[in-house]
Amino acid sequence: MKKTRICLAADLGAGSGRVLAGAYDGDRLELREVNRFANEPVQLANGWHWQFDTLFGEIQRGIGQAVREHGAEVASIGVDTWGVDYGLLDAAGELLGAPFQYRDSRTDGMEEAACALMPRPEIYQRTGIQFMFFNTLFQLLAEARAPEALLEKAHDLLFLPDLINYRLTGRRAVERSIASTGQLLHATTQEWDHELIAAMGFPERIFGKLVSAGTDLGPILPGDGSMGNVRGIRVIAPGSHDTASAVAGIPAEETEPVFLSSGTWSLLGRELRAPLVSEAGFEAGFSNEAGVFGTTRYLKNVAGMWLLQECKRHWDTAGNTLGFGELVAAARDAQPFAALLDPDAPEFQAPAHMPSAITDWLKKSGQPALTDPGEVTRCILESLALKYRAVLEALSSVTGRSAERIYIVGGGSQNDLLNQFAANATGCTIVAGPVEATSVGNILMQLYALGEIASLDEGRALVRRSFTPRTFSPADTDAWADAFARFRQLP
Repeated sequence: MKKTRICLAADLGAGSGRVLAGAYDGDRLELREVNRFANEPVQLANGWHWQFDTLFGEIQRGIGQAVREHGAEVASIGVDTWGVDYGLLDAAGELLGAPFQYRDSRTDGMEEAACALMPRPEIYQRTGIQFMFFNTLFQLLAEARAPEALLEKAHDLLFLPDLINYRLTGRRAVERSIASTGQLLHATTQEWDHELIAAMGFPERIFGKLVSAGTDLGPILPGDGSMGNVRGIRVIAPGSHDTASAVAGIPAEETEPVFLSSGTWSLLGRELRAPLVSEAGFEAGFSNEAGVFGTTRYLKNVAGMWLLQECKRHWDTAGNTLGFGELVAAARDAQPFAALLDPDAPEFQAPAHMPSAITDWLKKSGQPALTDPGEVTRCILESLALKYRAVLEALSSVTGRSAERIYIVGGGSQNDLLNQFAANATGCTIVAGPVEATSVGNILMQLYALGEIASLDEGRALVRRSFTPRTFSPADTDAWADAFARFRQLP
């Protein structure tokens, strides 16, 4: 009998994190949660930051728990996080302050400032990345203009998963899939775009060695002993951007599948074998992000469950403490299409009070204000599904390929009502799951580095053997077509 290998996936999202243990017996993969924890930004004097030391401590705790439970079976760990955020190290390898949170207002006006240094079409032609206010390009421009002048002291830039890997191993390296989210890599070469970097005035020295997903970064350092006996546990870079890992973990059989990573953000796109940088893609706002095994994640980043998460946070504070399941159940019974909104409206990017922002937006667009949580939840979910249709139509137009099936992964894939709405709105069959596709894809790249699988196709076959997805077929398509006509008329 083949010896079971335990691979740990540390998956950090913008609201929570987890360490999962994946047990691979040579035929199937089983996941078990080892440690789950909250991830909340903190407001300091100069803005919003991530509590990096706390996050790293939780990962250490997860490693220690796995070692206590599985001992020498633990072979490796991989770390993935959301994109764009980073830490700066000085020449001695010390972190120059807590990493900023991407929604911090320091990037206000930085997109315009960057485009004054290099024309917007040229930036896209070089990087192939959608313009988003929080891109690393704009964060660094804000960094360069801040009174703290940390860029002058910085020796290395490491994205969040790279920073965790550095703490674990002592090795400084930047994994391509996470770097590609920052709008700083050349789309074709997937190397740092040094001409763009020079035009922005960023110091060249901070942009260090890039490595590909599946790179073995070395063993975990013993540290203070709190993790137990970590001797022999390798740190392997997966697709370090969580969407890169999530797409790797879909159970697709076809080549170039269409995917939707559904979480705080929704990332809808198609896996391609090469970047697609075109004027049509630029106008439609599509990104070419690096995937695993040399693939490209051609996608558009749109608002996801962020709107509902923020509404729930304020409803909880007001004493209306319905769980997400209860909100979805209430939405199921609410009136269909009572009101629609654009999930990507600027008013929803970082409002102080999301329920009020939604009420104000609906009033401004001439629609009835919704106050009942079930009605608001239905409005959000229906609007998201209609947004998916709009993005899918743009994707089909730009790539010249229609879609019949969409693979939905991530935490949002648990929401059966949204899955059905997505099927109804797009007319596509929805294949939902595995829920922990990000951790699954993370572990697949560890198994590749360990010599257990040889290709992405082999990895996805393992996913199909190990997990059973749920399927949703389109229904009520006429009603949804009428709603989409209304959606397209929104301001």
